[in-house]
Amino acid sequence: MEAARASVRHDVASFAHTAFFYGSEAAYVAGAAAFLAEGARGGEPMLVAVNTRKIGLLRDALGDDAAMVKFVDMAELGANPARIIPAWREFADKAGDHTPVRGIGEPIWAGRSPAELAESELHEALLNVAFAGRPAFELLCPYDVEALHPKVIEHARRTHPLVADGPISSSRTSSDDYMGLAGSASPDAAPPLGPPPMAVAALPINPSTLASVRAFVRRQAAEHGLAGTRLDDLVLAVNELATNTIRYGGGEGTACVWREGNTVCCEVADGGCLGDPLIGRYPPPVAAEGGRGLWLVNQLCDLAQVRTVPAGTVVRLHMQV
Repeated sequence: MEAARASVRHDVASFAHTAFFYGSEAAYVAGAAAFLAEGARGGEPMLVAVNTRKIGLLRDALGDDAAMVKFVDMAELGANPARIIPAWREFADKAGDHTPVRGIGEPIWAGRSPAELAESELHEALLNVAFAGRPAFELLCPYDVEALHPKVIEHARRTHPLVADGPISSSRTSSDDYMGLAGSASPDAAPPLGPPPMAVAALPINPSTLASVRAFVRRQAAEHGLAGTRLDDLVLAVNELATNTIRYGGGEGTACVWREGNTVCCEVADGGCLGDPLIGRYPPPVAAEGGRGLWLVNQLCDLAQVRTVPAGTVVRLHMQV
């Protein structure tokens, strides 16, 4: 960051989304604890979603103020990053639209698989869309500059309107690389998926093949090592996607199944187009006629990657064996 750039005090009347870059555990604790202590002094509701070790460090650093913070293990909440925005939304909604709230969420850490990292980075972009109209919400997203690849740090500067390389209150600045709200909502915010393997088993989807698709996915996933309720969950998720293909995706598509390392992958492609970048990240209203398919898929699967491509929509599901 250029030394000449002036620090800014974000407008707490709007969603303040900050990437906090730290290079040591001590720097992390100092910055994050000061951010939370400020909220405690203001009596603000606070939610922290980080790993269990950092939860312990922050509890110790905050002392009695830790009782004012709700702590959640991000490794559990954010295993599928599509489940994180619903948790933040529930937290913010519970407080009320005009109550100042703050949180810390660290969905990106060293050791994430490439697919998990891609979805975590997409999640960070979509936060700007999800809470664009929510006033008085401060969200801090820590990034370990020593453990993460420089490209991850570069991407964080594009998905966060604000960045901080030191104490949050004094070093927070506007990010010159921020992609903006339109960029956050664009299909280009999600990195493209690589093609399935050349010899992957595939089956067409159409109104006459729903039962065959379910049997095909069950057989192929079982041969790749998936079993029990996890196999049942994958079949149910694919059934939801195949049904959506018939109803909203032009009436026909393709399902294919393969294995990558310890993960069974299943992809459903069709000619439909998804206009809402947040679909599957909010539970649909009870009275809604549709929109439940991708929400259910995200609850059932370890990971769901949704991409809009020129030919339509591709959804790739991941289930660890």
